[in-house]
Amino acid sequence: MPDERPRKSKGEKVRVPFRRNRSPKKRDKDWTGRGRDAEGHDVEAARIESVVPKGDISRQRTIIVGEERPAGEVHRGVVVAMRGLYANVDDGTKMVACTIRRILRTRLIDDRGAIAVGDRVGFVIEPQGAAKNKETEGVIESVEPRTGQLQRLAGRRVQTIAANVDQAIIVSSAGQPQPKPHLIDRYIISAHAGQMKPVICMNKIDLDSDGFASEKLVRYEHLGYRVLRVSATTGRGIDTLRESLKDRTSVIAGQSGVGKSSLLNAIQPGLKLRIGEVHGQTEKGTHTTTTAVMLRLDIGGYVVDTPGIRSFDLSLISRDELEAYFVEFVPLVEKCRYPSCTHVYEEECAIKDAVGRGEIHPDRYATYLALFEESS
Repeated sequence: MPDERPRKSKGEKVRVPFRRNRSPKKRDKDWTGRGRDAEGHDVEAARIESVVPKGDISRQRTIIVGEERPAGEVHRGVVVAMRGLYANVDDGTKMVACTIRRILRTRLIDDRGAIAVGDRVGFVIEPQGAAKNKETEGVIESVEPRTGQLQRLAGRRVQTIAANVDQAIIVSSAGQPQPKPHLIDRYIISAHAGQMKPVICMNKIDLDSDGFASEKLVRYEHLGYRVLRVSATTGRGIDTLRESLKDRTSVIAGQSGVGKSSLLNAIQPGLKLRIGEVHGQTEKGTHTTTTAVMLRLDIGGYVVDTPGIRSFDLSLISRDELEAYFVEFVPLVEKCRYPSCTHVYEEECAIKDAVGRGEIHPDRYATYLALFEESS
């Protein structure tokens, strides 16, 4: 049977139900008032009468038909930079400065940012003179589902640093600052959790005269990870790194001072990214990249340059799934005596036995213990 309900014209006010995630009104128990009544006090003057609406009409809100629909042709593009609530979107031919539709921000309130670098979005161009912010030209109306993404916990919310990424290039350095295997492990786990391929890249290999830093990479090579030894200063390994980035979408991640921007400048000199220095005593780098930015490569593909992160909170990964992100744990888990073995407290544990035999590197197991304590 055809729908005989009258059609609503654009601009007409209508009543619609609240969204299902609307929190119910908390019950007012009025414990203070009850206590006063019990003591014989006259509390009627202190009370404020309120009228609570009843019925279906009170569970609805008024909207204007067409107010949540994009006005005009919807264009497609990729977010290449974020500036607070504003985004730069590359539509393949030009860069468009966009705001984010307020209702979209509300729907995605669980994220620290509703939009992340790398998001594929739909946007409309605002009529000339209609934009509230004169620096913007369009409004983002929709975000496509994400695939590979680099995330971390920021406060109580999950922060997406980069979205729709094929691989994570995890940059460490042979010196100034010294390599931190535990931080490399955290990035590897984040890459696995975000469905990205991890690639480990040690920069400043020219500073590793005794081979001590390079030796730390052997544990990852034994696990099957791809490892690159490069130097932005001497050019060693730059061609190999460039080939790894070709025709892919990659995110460059690592702590401050390891030379992420220097490597990108060596790969494509025309980028002219700012380069900071490492403080001699603290070996801490200067934050020259303050926000994630997606860059188009001349060889094909994109790369996301991210701010340096000295600590990486992965407590969003639950204890139950943590073991799955340690590739050397996976074939041994079924050999543990207890099906729910945590590999921390149990005596008859195949993982702990493998650590004792030297089959699992003790530093990797130490990373697992630290993340286990952080997770819930």
